[in-house]
Amino acid sequence: MAALPRLHLSAAHRDAMGANPWFAGMPRAQREALLGAAELTHWRRGAMLFRQGDPVTVAGSGLYGLARGMVKASTLRHDGREAILSVIEPGNWFGELSLIDGSPRTHDATALTALDLLVVPQEAFAELMQDVVFANAMTALLAARVRFLYALMEDATLRDLRARVARRLCTLARGDATQSPQARDRVMLSQEALAMMLGVTRQTLSGELNALAREGMISLGYGKIEIVSFDALERCGTSG
Repeated sequence: MAALPRLHLSAAHRDAMGANPWFAGMPRAQREALLGAAELTHWRRGAMLFRQGDPVTVAGSGLYGLARGMVKASTLRHDGREAILSVIEPGNWFGELSLIDGSPRTHDATALTALDLLVVPQEAFAELMQDVVFANAMTALLAARVRFLYALMEDATLRDLRARVARRLCTLARGDATQSPQARDRVMLSQEALAMMLGVTRQTLSGELNALAREGMISLGYGKIEIVSFDALERCGTSG
């Protein structure tokens, strides 16, 4: 297992990382080894962390841990439109897939805000993976990703649009990639970004959101969606 951390994180950074259920679930030795293998980097808003098709061997590549800010994982559709796959919030680790199988990056990762980002180089990640406890934790993280993708496929093929909107709002309320046990009472995301997540037009989404608002499940604001009744929204997501 890698050595104890050389990295000195602020209390705010440690709190952000520790609030993530996956990271918090690892034994302390593995958590500290992961942090100790990382370098703290800073990125401006709009910066591209990596692009779809980038090799994992490029300088600065690795496993990423988001200590501050928000990152958009997205891809361009065949018609040139952007599809947002996920919004990554503080505490989350990402980019592990290419490190595990050596394949190019599967999507774009863009800074939605200024970022404080932990970067674990490929060599250090390979060393961490020699520890069976850490490797098992990474397996659990990948399993959660697969479950999330299966849920998205089920929504796209079996549920009507209103149910899909309700389910994605519930997911976002739990932190999208984070999936915290506790749901928040607001989603800080523009309707345009939500439409890109669902693969629909802004106008189509607006009609569904207004219907949910009339039914008392949500309240719409500028750049945010208030969750008035999470239980009702969750029921709507399973009924369509």
